[in-house]
Order: sequence, then structure tokens, then C-alpha cells
Amino acid sequence: MDLQPLKLKGVSEERPLLIAGPCSAETEEQVLESARQLAARGIKIFRAGIWKPRTKPGGFEGIGAEGLQWLKRVKAETGMYVATEVATAKHVREALANDIDILWIGARTSANPFAMQEIADALKGTDVIVLVKNPVNPDLDLWIGAIERIYNAGIRRLAAIHRGFSTFDKKIYRNLPHWHIPIELRRLLPNLPIICDPSHIGGRRELIAPICQQAMDLNFDGLIIEAHCNPDKAWSDAAQQITPEVLDYIVSTLVIRDEKQSTENLAQLRRQIDEHDEKLIETLVARMRVSEEIGTYKKEHNIPILQTGRYDEILQKYTSKAQTLGLSEDFIKTVFVAIHEESVRHQMEILTPQPPEGGLA
Repeated sequence: MDLQPLKLKGVSEERPLLIAGPCSAETEEQVLESARQLAARGIKIFRAGIWKPRTKPGGFEGIGAEGLQWLKRVKAETGMYVATEVATAKHVREALANDIDILWIGARTSANPFAMQEIADALKGTDVIVLVKNPVNPDLDLWIGAIERIYNAGIRRLAAIHRGFSTFDKKIYRNLPHWHIPIELRRLLPNLPIICDPSHIGGRRELIAPICQQAMDLNFDGLIIEAHCNPDKAWSDAAQQITPEVLDYIVSTLVIRDEKQSTENLAQLRRQIDEHDEKLIETLVARMRVSEEIGTYKKEHNIPILQTGRYDEILQKYTSKAQTLGLSEDFIKTVFVAIHEESVRHQMEILTPQPPEGGLA
């Protein structure tokens, strides 16, 4: 992608780019007070949700277009840039008519290609900065597709927001970070800035600081954080919002590492990693050869491919052993599930009858 930098006059180009403000614009007084406190601490970009897509009806769904006037007051009084979420073409038009500087597209919207195309069509001919959150489900292609629709509309100041992925199971995080997904996004689209949303990943204010540091350690370009003048009284997502004072402390304690600093010692360690990776590949190839021999035996003796008891035994045995050696249970399960699926694929090729050359008679 031929992208332009997210340059804003008066905003430092050093990492991290910081965007902060309340989850929702609730009242004019709350918006302005939050903005004043953030501006006093050097924050240059103010965020607030005007339209709030809620999971269930009856919740606070945002103040609506009236709140855009409050954001205009923030710009006039503090000099901050302002950002809000858009979910429809109408939102885009109303936000642009009120001189909003940055638009972000939420996780529910980015999962809907029809909605994304309507928004993209509404953005044609503009030069606004657009940030695209990952879809609620961990689907990298869907995320890239949403980004490409905005890019194809002519938007060149474009970035992604990683806000984690929904899960049915209760976990420490509100939305699982699945860091490997934004890492793969960076590999595929190296020029695309990636901004982390620790508020939605964590879901609890005490998790925001460590998630911010993780994002910086992974070389993310920025952070978008929910900060409220009185978070305990917030009308939406109170548990994940922090005060501007706490935000200032978190930012001041972040360690920003320089990826350009690469010593010879690090190069040597990376060579060791390469050697181990090569051995892993060789071991996996050898394992698949044994799987193929097992497949041949099963074919000769009319034994079904899937042996559930054996599979459960392997998972239990090696997850337990891996935990004693310092590996996480989730990691080792993921590895062995993938190995098992590949073994099954090899055996199916052996057991499945092949059609004669030239096709079916």
C-alpha cells in the first residue's frame, strides 16, 4: 500500500502516537473537562464516542450528532485534534461536516463488508485520517479486506487499531489480544501503522499499563486509551476507563525500545533461533513420515484414521509436561492440535482411494 504518514501539525512523530478521551461523549461539561485535563498533560488528540453500538438494546447508545458540537468546542478551546467512531455513511457525512479530524471504524462494523463499502463510498474525495479496528472475530483476511476497502476509496492516511478479539470463555482479558494476528498484519502490510487499544483488550483499568508496554515492545505505532474525568461515573465501560492523571503516569513510565539497535550478541542469539527452527522442521518431517507409515498400517488392517483415546492421551501427556517446563497450556495445545491435523491429512491421503489416471470412466 502506498500510504502517507499520519502527520498532524504539532503532534510528535515519535512513538507512541497518543489518542485519549472518554469512551462516550455524555454531557458537554464532561467532554470539555476531560479534554482540558488531557490537554494540560500534553495529549494532542482527543477521542470520544458519539454513536455507540451496544450489544443489547436499552444501553446508552451515544448522544448522537449533538455531541459533534461539543467536539468542535474541544478543538476551539484546547487546540486538540478530535476523533470519533463512525458506523454508517451518514455518520461519516455528519462527522466531516463538523470538521472531525480522525474517524475510526469499530470492530462490529469492520466485520461487515457491506457496511465497510458504504463507509468507503462516503469517504471518497476526502483526506481524513481513518483508523480501522480489527473485526470482533480473529479473522485477519476480514481485517485486511476492511482496510483495503478504505484504501481503494482513496484514503492514504490510514491505520489499523488492534482492540483484541471476542471470546465466549471468561478470560483475564475482555478481548483476547492474539498478538500474532497484528504481527502478521505488520508482516503483510509493513507500511500500515498499527495502534493498540488496551482499554478494550483489558476491559479493566489495572490491565491498561502492562498492555501498553506489550504493544510498545511489539513496536506498535500508537495507543488509543479511554480516559475520563470521572471514570467511576462513566455511562459506558466504566471499568476500563482511567483518569487523565493515571494516563499521564502510564505514558511517563513506558519503555520505548529502538528496533534499530541490533548488537552482535543479538545476532548470535538469532542464529541460534534459526538453528532450532531448522531442527523443528526436520523433526516434524520425520514425525509425518512415521504418521504415513501408521496410515499404511491402518489401511492394510482396515483401522479408522481417528483414534480419539490416543489423541486425548497425547494432549494430556504433553500439556502437563510442557507446563512443568515453563510453556503455557494454551500454546502447547495449539501446537499439538496443528500437528495432529497435519498427521490426519497425511493419513487421509493414504487411505482415500485415488481416481484412475485420466479421470473417472
